[in-house]
Amino acid sequence: MTTTSPAPAPPAPPAPRTDDQRFRYTVAAVATAALMLPFSVTGAAVALPSMASRLGASVGSAQWMLNAFNIGFAALPLAAGGLADRYGRRRVLLAGTTLVGTMSLLVALAPSMALVDAARAVQGCGAAAVLASGAAVLAHGTSGARRRLAFGILGTSFGTGLAVGPPLAGALVEGPGWRSVFLLVAAVSLPSAFLTSRVPESRTPRSPGTDRPPLDLAGPVLFTAGLAALAFGFARATTDGWAAPVPLGLFAAAVLLVLLFAVVELRRADRALFDVRLFARPEFLAVVCQPFTVTLGFVVLLVYLPTYLQGTAGHGTLDSGLLLLPMTAPVLLLPLVAGRLAQHTSVRAVLTAASALIALGALLLTTLDGGGSWAGLAVPLLPFGAGVGLAFGVMDDAAVGTVPVERAGAAAGIFNTLRITGESVAVAGAAALLTSLTAARLRAGGLGGGPAADLAGQAVVQGRVAPGQRAAVAEAFTGAFHTAGLLLAALSATGALLTWRALRPGSGR
Repeated sequence: MTTTSPAPAPPAPPAPRTDDQRFRYTVAAVATAALMLPFSVTGAAVALPSMASRLGASVGSAQWMLNAFNIGFAALPLAAGGLADRYGRRRVLLAGTTLVGTMSLLVALAPSMALVDAARAVQGCGAAAVLASGAAVLAHGTSGARRRLAFGILGTSFGTGLAVGPPLAGALVEGPGWRSVFLLVAAVSLPSAFLTSRVPESRTPRSPGTDRPPLDLAGPVLFTAGLAALAFGFARATTDGWAAPVPLGLFAAAVLLVLLFAVVELRRADRALFDVRLFARPEFLAVVCQPFTVTLGFVVLLVYLPTYLQGTAGHGTLDSGLLLLPMTAPVLLLPLVAGRLAQHTSVRAVLTAASALIALGALLLTTLDGGGSWAGLAVPLLPFGAGVGLAFGVMDDAAVGTVPVERAGAAAGIFNTLRITGESVAVAGAAALLTSLTAARLRAGGLGGGPAADLAGQAVVQGRVAPGQRAAVAEAFTGAFHTAGLLLAALSATGALLTWRALRPGSGR
């Protein structure tokens, strides 16, 4: 008689994840992915002078290292948000994270600035996917107090990248070299991709018996072309003059392309990625316009203060990053505080106060003296950073919280499109404005037109100033920052007034 051992019991199915586990994975995945984005901007800005010097880049090609990233970053959150709603928010987040990391690795290995510019353009597209889908993942996976906490952590993650980015990038550039800045982003993408793979998938459900509408490709193409024309226009205005035929033609083309984009999206109605119907909500309109008065000036200082400090004051790369801490540290510390303040007061009060603080900081930029001392920089940078930190804690939640959850991806796409568009225009426009103002002051001091433009471009974009010209360039560049500060103060003060009026009691915010 033979005996057989009983068949082994099948393995028990894995225990379902608890709500706490899902929440932790979701927040950790989005926060880690978001950490890469500000460092991809601030780290690149700090590394740019060394990169341009080592790769023998011209002023124009060096500037496009920033512009190429910003165009894709600004143009595609809209498409990424719609794709996330349609095909899966986790899927788009994972694709974006992978793209950012892979392209950062390619930049680190690139032998020429042309390849750097190309990789940065693709990296910007990946960053747009992370930005839009990350907010949509949080909106779908959290609610109530947990949603406020999640978006507060998201703001803190952005703040960490902004605060740590400049000094960390400075230390890396002065140590292993500029390539290590981009290798770090590639390394961070690995745990981010792993965490994202553990997040539950979600998408907007399709009505039974209906087909998905075709993808709206014309809208993103027109919008991207419009932004590119605008950036090219700013670049040519720096060298040709603001009234020259080529810059004026490019500006006109940018306006025409954006108008065509608006017409296409209006005609596509329900099939459009840019859901115009959301603008019928006054509170949503007020929130999505907020980034123009909050982040525009902030990104200008993040990108061009390091070159100012290196070129005019002779600071090293690490020192120039550390000198930005009075502005970047509040962006790390205040987002979670802002969420609690909004609970006890209102989003209206927090966003209005944020714009007012930024206006104060911008006005105090007129105290810059070219010396680059910590105390002198802290006076304008502290209120600037405090205002941005408060806004970062409530803006994303406010944008997606004013629409139904099934449209969270579209709302996040529109919001982030306008936010990064403002930043993209700021980076390109500020380079042209600061270079033109600096060159005009150098010409007024007796320097010829060609040499003045060359010196101004090298100082503003690359942070390079010949020792014999440092005093003249420092005075001219400082005066240009004074003028920019007045313009930013006027814009932010106007934003504070409009926000207070738009988010009046009864709007839910």
